[in-house]
Amino acid sequence: MNSAHASLKSEITSDVDWRKVRTDFPILELKIDGKPLIYLDNAASSQMPQLVIDRLVRYQTKQHANINRAVHYLSEVATQEYHDARCKLQQFINAREDREVIFTSGTTDSINLVMQGYGRKFIQANDEIILTTLEHHSNIVPWQMLANEKGAKIRVVPINDKGELDVDEYERLFNERTKFVGLIHVSNALGTINPIKRMIDFAHRYDVPVLIDGAQAALHIPIDVQALDCDFYAFSAHKLCGPTGVGILYGKALLLESMQPYKGGGDMIASVTFEETIYNTIPHKFEAGTPPIAAAIGFGAAIDYLTTIGIENIAAYESTLLDYATKCLTQIPGVNIIGTANEKTAVISFTIDGVHPHDIGTILNQDGIAVRTGHHCAQPVMQRFNVPATSRASFAFYNNKTEVDALIAGIKTVQKVFL
Repeated sequence: MNSAHASLKSEITSDVDWRKVRTDFPILELKIDGKPLIYLDNAASSQMPQLVIDRLVRYQTKQHANINRAVHYLSEVATQEYHDARCKLQQFINAREDREVIFTSGTTDSINLVMQGYGRKFIQANDEIILTTLEHHSNIVPWQMLANEKGAKIRVVPINDKGELDVDEYERLFNERTKFVGLIHVSNALGTINPIKRMIDFAHRYDVPVLIDGAQAALHIPIDVQALDCDFYAFSAHKLCGPTGVGILYGKALLLESMQPYKGGGDMIASVTFEETIYNTIPHKFEAGTPPIAAAIGFGAAIDYLTTIGIENIAAYESTLLDYATKCLTQIPGVNIIGTANEKTAVISFTIDGVHPHDIGTILNQDGIAVRTGHHCAQPVMQRFNVPATSRASFAFYNNKTEVDALIAGIKTVQKVFL
């Protein structure tokens, strides 16, 4: 790290009491077989602060009703709270209009919405879709389904030995048949931060729309969809200290208006007869049925909480954890870090010579340390590095260096047990 970066990091994080932040998360008081929980599985799902839990309880006990159309008090309150949550998400990602924010059940649902609503309408036989080796299965399988249906072709951007995209090769993949690009912002398996702005700009030279899977980015990197100029951006609440079962799809209004809905039902219509259905305006056109009202309001509360701390502060603090953990791990013989990109979030995938990742996770769990083991829904990444699986420690802003030290001690215990 250069001195200028270090100085900036110190300046950004100096006014946040990270020890106090930990007290906002009641689950961190949990004991696992009498040992303190050390939660290092944040890439799979982050934990929820008491503020969000309280907001969910308040909605369920004092505000709950179905939204829209009704004129009674509870429905009007719930409708307004749901709308306010949408506006908070709009501001969080700097969308131009609140109607460009669609509530979905999560990132996977958002990507499928784009595949069904945009892809099935506009992608034809022999068209090409560009994806990357780093994609989560959620941004691979839907496009394979579409390609098989339409007779389209998927082109794949390779990665180097550090887990970084070959952007020059990405640019060489473009031709007159290229019709869509799907890019992960941050690799869930490796933590690699991709240069999506450059990649979006290049795609737009060919008038090709770009979908960004931001599930691993939104908690760790400030997101400005207007500055990125992405066409679609998706992420989930449960990776941003919010509830499960809800996420958003951002889409440029003109694109959303051109798309067909892929779920039919109540509230996504303006009028219905047996002869014809006229669809509602966006975002309602894509929110059929009763939406996840409580979860969306909880999502809004999580955004309030994170905004108070500051995503820039979170990113800087987590970077110090990543630097410290990386330094400690590289000093242990037999431990191999998979993914050493120059630009990373606080995710470390690793293997231990002679030990299966599942065994690593099992032994660490005995010390109360929660890591993720497996292929992380990123099997092409595992194939690229010729490993069946990795153990993954992923950090959040409520973790600390003491927990990193516990992880290091736990890894040494694993080696003593198996080697």
